[in-house]
Amino acid sequence: MKAKLGIAPIAWWNDDLEELSDDVSLEECLRQASVAGFTGMETGRRFPMNMDQLGPVLDTYGMSVCGGWFSGLLLDGDIEVEKDRIAEQLAFFKAAGAPCIVYGETARSIQGVKSAPLATKPKLDKAEVAAYGRKMSDFADWCAKEGMPISYHHHMAAVIETEAELDLFMQHSSVPLLFDAGHMAFAGGDVLRVIDTHHDRISHVHTKDVRMQVINALDRTKESFLDAVVKGAFTVPGDGSLDFEVIVKALAGYGYEGWFVVEAEQDPKAAPPLAMAQKGHRELLRVMAAAGYEVVSSEGAQ
Repeated sequence: MKAKLGIAPIAWWNDDLEELSDDVSLEECLRQASVAGFTGMETGRRFPMNMDQLGPVLDTYGMSVCGGWFSGLLLDGDIEVEKDRIAEQLAFFKAAGAPCIVYGETARSIQGVKSAPLATKPKLDKAEVAAYGRKMSDFADWCAKEGMPISYHHHMAAVIETEAELDLFMQHSSVPLLFDAGHMAFAGGDVLRVIDTHHDRISHVHTKDVRMQVINALDRTKESFLDAVVKGAFTVPGDGSLDFEVIVKALAGYGYEGWFVVEAEQDPKAAPPLAMAQKGHRELLRVMAAAGYEVVSSEGAQ
């Protein structure tokens, strides 16, 4: 089985918390990711959405686009409007040869609201989840037919956060799933059970680690998702509480092949992005070997 290792620029620039951003250019971000050993980068706010501009920069550092976030509003929105909103990114990702667009539902989400306690996250009843699942399935089908699949990101402080919410949503949709062990652990879910339950739908993987001592100390009636990020809830594989060897072996056992992307937002002053990227890459190489994966670049074997 083959695996590709990517990273997200959120370790260098945090789109929700500008103060948690390293003052580096796109070129320096890509250079550091390349030095750390990664061959893919998800997109971020400093990326031009044009391969004529971005392509030569990626080529310089031997990197490819391995995904990227889209702030979806389909829960409360119109599917035709969402098609228009995603059109530019869809065309860009097709040109870049990206594996998928990461769909994050931001309607009603409090993930970017520093004053909103975790306990006030939006919740849907079963009928609302069923209706939302149908809309998401139709949207996902359209994106796939346009040549760029989406992968749905369950996310803290959003409508689909917990294991039970994800189970219900998956039951009422046919959408490919982005599995994020860190977000699921933060939400109190059983990460291995989620893999067991939904392995046939997992199309993209974020290898986000967590510091459970930070998460367990949160007062969810007072502290927000962004408060948790500032306190260091997230980190790279090998630096936190999750056993990624067990997680990756579980994915391998079900035949998952594709990208494993480090996405770990934290304070770049307390956790220098290059050093953290190197630590995460070392741990991923170790667990990939243990799970029987061959790590390849976008072009072939490394």
